[in-house]
Amino acid sequence: MASLEEQLPPLAEAVQKAGDVVKQLKESGAPKDQIDAAVKELKRTKAAMDVVTKAIAAQNANPFEPNREGLEDMCKRRFFYRPAFEIYGGVGGFYTYGPPGCAVKTNLISLWRRHFVIEEGLFEIEDTNIMPHSVLKASGHVDRFNDFMVKDMKDESKFYRADKLLEEAMEAIIADPKKSAEEKDEAKKVCAQADGYSQEELGQMLKKYGVKAPDSGNELSDPYPFNLMFPTPIGPAGDQQGYLRPETAQGIFLNFKYCLEQNGGQMPFGMAQVGKAFRNEIAPRGGLIRQREFTQAEIEFFCKPVIAEDGSVCSGGGKGGKPHPKFASVANDLLTLFPSPQQLAAKGTVEMTVGDAVSQGVIANESLGYMVARTQSFLLRAGVKRKYLRFRQHLPTEMAHYACDCWDAEIMFSHGWVESVGVADRSAFDLNAHSGATGQELVAIEKLETPIKKQVVHTKKAAAGLGKEFKGDAKIIVAYYESLSDDAKMALKAEVDGAGKKAVEIEGKTFELLPKHVAFEVKEETQHTVSYTPNVIEPSFGIDRILYAIFEHSYYEREDEAAEKEEGDKKKKDKGQKDKLERSVLCFPPEIAPVKCALLSLDMRVARDEKYEEMSRALASALSAKGISSKRDDSGVAIGRRYARSDELGIPFGVTFDFDTFTDNCVTIRERDSCTQVRVPVPEVANVLQGLCEGLTKWDDCQAKFKEQKQTASEKVGQKDA
Repeated sequence: MASLEEQLPPLAEAVQKAGDVVKQLKESGAPKDQIDAAVKELKRTKAAMDVVTKAIAAQNANPFEPNREGLEDMCKRRFFYRPAFEIYGGVGGFYTYGPPGCAVKTNLISLWRRHFVIEEGLFEIEDTNIMPHSVLKASGHVDRFNDFMVKDMKDESKFYRADKLLEEAMEAIIADPKKSAEEKDEAKKVCAQADGYSQEELGQMLKKYGVKAPDSGNELSDPYPFNLMFPTPIGPAGDQQGYLRPETAQGIFLNFKYCLEQNGGQMPFGMAQVGKAFRNEIAPRGGLIRQREFTQAEIEFFCKPVIAEDGSVCSGGGKGGKPHPKFASVANDLLTLFPSPQQLAAKGTVEMTVGDAVSQGVIANESLGYMVARTQSFLLRAGVKRKYLRFRQHLPTEMAHYACDCWDAEIMFSHGWVESVGVADRSAFDLNAHSGATGQELVAIEKLETPIKKQVVHTKKAAAGLGKEFKGDAKIIVAYYESLSDDAKMALKAEVDGAGKKAVEIEGKTFELLPKHVAFEVKEETQHTVSYTPNVIEPSFGIDRILYAIFEHSYYEREDEAAEKEEGDKKKKDKGQKDKLERSVLCFPPEIAPVKCALLSLDMRVARDEKYEEMSRALASALSAKGISSKRDDSGVAIGRRYARSDELGIPFGVTFDFDTFTDNCVTIRERDSCTQVRVPVPEVANVLQGLCEGLTKWDDCQAKFKEQKQTASEKVGQKDA
């Protein structure tokens, strides 16, 4: 059966033909019954095309876009987050988290630590936010950490990121039901490559598709590079150049050797860091999605390569290189992958197990595949919906300067698919770069199971005589010798011995080497160890983006009218009016909810009872002792409205004290999403909630164990759709 997109062109052609027939009949003065029949046919074909057009629009509709306004309004109103410096007018790209938002973010980071730092046995460090020029020069950020920018030709205060404008233009073409399948396929290919175009190619594409300044419709300048780092002077004289760190990763590489020592020299092992990173974004838009100051959580997993019997090191891809000791535990995990060839062919995603993806070479190696799988399980555990998560492989043209393979965990937002985690094979780029810049050896050493005999080329004797002739430059030549492999040293010796001399250029200087200068010695030695620079797998998590994804994936509005209306003037409200305060729900997983439990009195008569004060304080203390946060709400509004307030904050459980509590020593526990309740003895409440919050107990288990409690107010709040 033809796809909806394939059905649309012939329907459009049929509508055109039917319209032409009606026009011709009217112009020729045809009988009324013939014209009526032709008009009827025109209406029929138009209706058929409308059905397909609406179906295409529904198929391509973003499920989160309709709720964006309601969610963002609720987040501001309940102070999950707001623009920073708002009373001064705000500055783009900076946000402040309020109490509930800060709590959710803290819980998300704690979950990340449990999932990775604790379960994977990582070494966590805390490095500085400011880094000197020399560090970021060696890492490549000073020279290559750029985005291409364009500006409005008539309003030079308006700047835009060029690749994002092109992506938005392509997404508009893809979403347009009137565009042909060929036009949409071309737009998909361009959109996939937008981040990888060169400066010249990007400019050509913007002109080809007539992309204008979005705010004014004016012409745009040609793209030009803009470095995203925030420069800052160091020291009172300001003579040492520094930068706010653009990522947390570099601090990990600088401290690799010290953590390797802490691990007893054993490989493989991983390091982690959570903290602020800073990027001077060209045009920060999309709220928490693109900020200038944000929180990163990064892991550098240093791989142990396969070492052959002859001492050679294999750290390539596939089964033979970069193995992971726990790969078998994730090999059957199913992933939604969007490989590079699929993108270039304008095709869709594919479903594969991690094991198949590695064995078929889709994912480069076991360690990379393991981290992709662990990233997926973390995101799902945090509240991201599985059907709106995919892993997209970087195209060769967009690969970062340090990466040899990279997969982005992209999550569907109301803004479209957004990169939220990057899982990259950085090879050994960073350790080699910092080793070369500092002269420090950043290597691991492995003991060989069976010692081997090797021919080793020594330069010490030849180097000893260089000082007399080359004076202070002798050390330059010695360093040059040491940088050569044994094969290269012997090739140099053979060339000099054969020709009698050789001019060699080193660090911009030319030196004439004679046979006596290359009198290298070859000795047979027994090798007991092998040293290597470890390759690195890096999962880099954008905590704020993940947090916003969880907001969107958790937010919904109840279909039924929310809570019972209060007495007095509130009773006079229109019963059909939808109350946003009472309808909005955030169904956070208990692990990351800002507060785990709401403590409520049924009404003010219960709240005024001295026994309630004593019992509620004792329960709050018991919950705190088990690490369960609680929020007490004894305001005078109806219990249904207080349930709704808790639901809006994402509080998963509510404990209600009623009149019977004082005689039977039991309370009701309400579950947020089902709105069902059970009656639980007060001494058991803390243990029950601990099991529910830690995922050790399911709500179904509680319903089976404890008596169900019917509560009209809870039912009126409504239930989450299955």
